[in-house]
Amino acid sequence: MGGVREPEPSAVLPDVLAEGLRVVFVGINPGLSSAAAGHSFSTPGNRFWPALHRAGFTPRRLTAEEEGLLPGWGLGITSIVRRPTARAAQLSREELAAGGRDLAERIRAIRPHWLAMLGVTGYRAAFGAPRARLGPQAEPIGGARVWIVPNPSGLNAHYPPAALAVEFARLRVAAGVPDRSGLLGDGPRD
Repeated sequence: MGGVREPEPSAVLPDVLAEGLRVVFVGINPGLSSAAAGHSFSTPGNRFWPALHRAGFTPRRLTAEEEGLLPGWGLGITSIVRRPTARAAQLSREELAAGGRDLAERIRAIRPHWLAMLGVTGYRAAFGAPRARLGPQAEPIGGARVWIVPNPSGLNAHYPPAALAVEFARLRVAAGVPDRSGLLGDGPRD
């Protein structure tokens, strides 16, 4: 019959984290299909994995099931709110603010250099920053510098894949991560 299996109410998509990572990508919250699959950004229309590669963060386009490779390249994944929903719009402002506080605690414990917030709307609500824009932010979270990139959801029509990759690449360069893709030619592959 196919379709998306509803995750258990207590199901939490595992973070992909380690101490001292260079960049941790922070989604708003897991989608139902990602939670059911047990892997981040596993929805077919999500453009996270292609953007990560095109921007030079990874040597090839990974699948969601390969997310465990990211810490080896100094990268990680988490979310502001851990509760999966069909759409981020189902989260209340209070839930986003509480998720922001929880995120700051989790980040303080692992000390990454940068947080890549995936989408400005969730960041604004979670951190009380109504005027935030894409790019670097003045205030750190849990001791980590913050950079907002566009949300890679296929629903974000404002950023076609090439433009999304450019925004991700701006962060990669600022974070000092070498071009691992070989597509951009701005650094050694590792």
